[in-house]
Amino acid sequence: MRIGLVRHGLTDWNAAGRIQGQTDIPLNEVGRNQAERLGKRLESDDYHWDYIVTSGLSRAQETGEILSRMLHVPMLEPDARLKERGFGQVEGLTSDERVTRWGESWDTLDLGQEQIKDIQVRALAFLNDLWSTYAEQNVLIVTHGAFLANLLAALFQDQYNERIGNLSLTVLEKEQSDWIPILYNCTQHLSMEAAEQSE
Repeated sequence: MRIGLVRHGLTDWNAAGRIQGQTDIPLNEVGRNQAERLGKRLESDDYHWDYIVTSGLSRAQETGEILSRMLHVPMLEPDARLKERGFGQVEGLTSDERVTRWGESWDTLDLGQEQIKDIQVRALAFLNDLWSTYAEQNVLIVTHGAFLANLLAALFQDQYNERIGNLSLTVLEKEQSDWIPILYNCTQHLSMEAAEQSE
């Protein structure tokens, strides 16, 4: 089994540096264009995908729908376990606003954030269920940055700590009981866009 882990495309809140969490913010035009860029890349890749599943939040759902349309890959029902980490009172705020309200160490305070261990438990439960149901298929999973960071931390400890980019692609393959990384946080398709625009 191979899975492709995709972070949704850009939103206005991403562009403004606002934490989204589980607030349902839609893609903007840049985000839609990013999704199409990934779709074009996947059309020409050697990877074959059987299904797409998303968190159901609109920014992930629309990203998945764009990929589904371009790749002619069916979408599974959204899975709420793929939702972004809940950030409680912090959602909607920029870095400066967070520091103004609670100081530099705001992230150590209890502001209603979902605990890391809880997001990792639901992420791993999702993966185990996916494996038990679709062990012979390859599935694209469209989800969120903090979710992906915490899932990868649960799978690989501190091996990967790079910020997960919008419309990045990470590919894992299941070998016996282990997930093996094939590609990590790759945004080559977006760099190709910038190169084409500069020509």
